[in-house]
Amino acid sequence: MRGRDRVYTAAEVRELDRTAIEDRGIPGIALMKRAGRAVFDEVRRRWPTARSLSVICGSGNNAGDGYIVAGLAEEAGLDTSLLQVGDTGKLRGDAARARDWALSVGVVTSRFADSAELTGDVVVDALLGTGVTGAVRPDHAAAIECINAAGNAAGNAAGRPVVAVDLPSGISADTGAVLGKAVRATVTVTFIGRKVGLFTGAGVDHAGDVVFDSLGVPEDIYGAASGLRVLSPPAPRNRARSAHKNQFGHVLLIGGDRGMGGAPLLAAEAAFRTGAGLVSMLTRPEHCAGVLARRPEVMVRGVSEGDEVEELLVACTVIGVGPGLGRGSWGRALLARALAAGKPLVIDADGLNLLAEDGAEASPASVMTPHPGEASRLLGEERITDRAAAARALSGRFGNVVVLKGAGTLVAEAGELRGICIDGNPGLATAGSGDVLTGVVAGLAAQGLSLGEAAEAGVCLHATAGDAARQRLAPRPLVAMDIVDNLWLSPADAA
Repeated sequence: MRGRDRVYTAAEVRELDRTAIEDRGIPGIALMKRAGRAVFDEVRRRWPTARSLSVICGSGNNAGDGYIVAGLAEEAGLDTSLLQVGDTGKLRGDAARARDWALSVGVVTSRFADSAELTGDVVVDALLGTGVTGAVRPDHAAAIECINAAGNAAGNAAGRPVVAVDLPSGISADTGAVLGKAVRATVTVTFIGRKVGLFTGAGVDHAGDVVFDSLGVPEDIYGAASGLRVLSPPAPRNRARSAHKNQFGHVLLIGGDRGMGGAPLLAAEAAFRTGAGLVSMLTRPEHCAGVLARRPEVMVRGVSEGDEVEELLVACTVIGVGPGLGRGSWGRALLARALAAGKPLVIDADGLNLLAEDGAEASPASVMTPHPGEASRLLGEERITDRAAAARALSGRFGNVVVLKGAGTLVAEAGELRGICIDGNPGLATAGSGDVLTGVVAGLAAQGLSLGEAAEAGVCLHATAGDAARQRLAPRPLVAMDIVDNLWLSPADAA
């Protein structure tokens, strides 16, 4: 289903909503009632013993959904309270009709005040929706603080579950940024189209579990909104019985300055486990014995400053440069040779930091895999607040493929987004995780995938390996080698 395999901006969802109402004749109040029903049903499914509900509403369509939820709870016999932020007279159209219906079935409302208490077993956030762009107003900020004080998602052990209607109040639907203050929800029930901001940036932490309901919108209307593809992991490719190693590419990893020899080794193991036929490594001479003891399959060569490395640069299919490279003269010299080699590149870690420091240009035939800090340095910005814009800008500047790592990893190419990966877990935030990703992407590219395809597949393979590792090892924290050990496994396989 198109609505389930893409994520959308607020404007795209509004257009889908308009199309459903104006072009397909679905009454807006019908969609609002379906939304309220979806939220109420989710509350009953997750917390069947809840006997009371607190709903907090603003003055837009999101509030209309909240009034429907409150009305359904009242009809079901729950002790229901509804706090209204601002004047109910500001409600218009379908939201006003939803309010009138809720009042008609016995919902009692009261005005929100800073001293208000949310006493329900479950709290429903229907305060702000997708239309908010700037910092939330003071009265809304106070209401958000009230919700978070009552909820358990912000670390309050005695708190109640919080259900966000469509989007946690105070989260940007497009970027996931916190607009001053934002609700921390236990679960978000989102409608018609999944919002980008629920899956990237701070939105990931604030949304909790994300439940999608299309509200019965016809499938074919999704063709009118492009959305952003949700990337999925590749399936393992079967090899012919007559296959030989030279058919699957030769990855050269460059890195491992003094004290950092493990970084290129993680990348090398990942490249092998991803399917590369041959893997070589250029590293400091003192690391060679350790590499061979751990992984004798790697053709490792110790390199001192000024040593000749052209033979390996010519022989390889793809170069991965940056893991443990350091920012000294040794690393700078090897990066310069890699950039001049004319081979497809995967550039990570200190390779990116050196590009930022020296103002060097990466080839369009490259994949850069920055985390937000590295991306901000490459763009000359203090910090990244709009991840999608940053990925587009960075890939546009170099004309290459960019993987902007983090929750909701984004893949962009030549200034356009290719997709978003919504798999993965916080356990991937561990030393060496990025080195593994470098090896995975390089290994896939060596086997003939385009750099864009290798980036997409590599990001998803890396993320699902992390999820499989977490499934097997929780509650123990992950280390990077756990990711390598679980490549090509799904969480279900690991269970």
